[in-house]
Amino acid sequence: MLFSSLAGFILIIIGAFVGFSFSGTTIEFDNKRIKYSNHIFGIIEIGKWVDIKSNMQIGMIRKSTNWRAYSQSNRSIAVDENNLRLVLYDEYKNQIMPIQKLKSLEKAETELEKLCLELGLKRITKLK
Repeated sequence: MLFSSLAGFILIIIGAFVGFSFSGTTIEFDNKRIKYSNHIFGIIEIGKWVDIKSNMQIGMIRKSTNWRAYSQSNRSIAVDENNLRLVLYDEYKNQIMPIQKLKSLEKAETELEKLCLELGLKRITKLK
């Protein structure tokens, strides 16, 4: 059916795009640089490297996302996603990019301390 139908081929391509595309962060500790990138189809990497300077900082923010879907029978399903994110800030405390997404405060604290030590950056103490 795939070879005889253009609609089937388009659905396969859209499904592969949605199923295999993701975002991620790559850190090079030796070169002191970081890259937030989108991976299209899991193969094509799009993003640019940011050199880490000594006046940059790392902080933690709370991120809350709410999803709601309605069915034709007027029933709703709500999904709440709460997590913590480690974020790289510039010298003026403007967010540059997210570094890592974590669920628990304890893991976020340990990862924040580890990244601050390895990259030689200061920590923003406030949790927004």
